[in-house]
Amino acid sequence: MTLVAPYMMFLNQEQFRVILLDSKKRLIRSCIVSIGSLNAATVHPRDVFRPAITYGAASLILVHNHPSGDPTPSDQDILLTQQLCMCGSILGITVLDHAIIGVKVLCV
Repeated sequence: MTLVAPYMMFLNQEQFRVILLDSKKRLIRSCIVSIGSLNAATVHPRDVFRPAITYGAASLILVHNHPSGDPTPSDQDILLTQQLCMCGSILGITVLDHAIIGVKVLCV
């Protein structure tokens, strides 16, 4: 997560990104999907997977920050991860991980 953690850990708004990877798990690019408020960012599957489809990603990693500094996943974080994994499965794009960045980084 050294690709995005230094840029996200001290933001004062939640930011949701996707890290797009090719079939050999090499970086294609990192894309901002949503910028929210102090404690929430609205995320829709179409916005998460649009860049993955556009850039031909085989898999992706979900990343968002918690401005509070506590990377513990909320119930909404867990539900969103499950929903996005299902959507990815339907589209043939593997969701490899969901990292939450606070003062530390936690993978869901």
